[in-house]
Amino acid sequence: MQASGYIAFPMTQTHPYHPPVKRSIAIAGHKTSISLEPMFWDMLKSAADDEEQAVNALVARIDSERIAAPTPPGLASAIRVWLVSRAVASGDERGAAQTADGAGSDIKPAPAT
Repeated sequence: MQASGYIAFPMTQTHPYHPPVKRSIAIAGHKTSISLEPMFWDMLKSAADDEEQAVNALVARIDSERIAAPTPPGLASAIRVWLVSRAVASGDERGAAQTADGAGSDIKPAPAT
């Protein structure tokens, strides 16, 4: 646990505060690049596996939902929001910090001030 006592991350392949990693994705036959932090790439892969879809197909679905929004965010932001919303909806307190290998963080809420 960090000195603050609120967040402790397991040591995985990359630190949770690793900068975004750019990858190419094909959406409806068009290639685009998306930059996400490794934790979100892991969560995206895990979500695609859970839904028995390719990552590209899941990103295409998120993209179509994003475009339908009244004020569409950027695709990377939409993916992050979708993943966090999915984790919250699952009721898994640690879901937002899960990675594809099942490792998660030990996140605790900050005390009320």
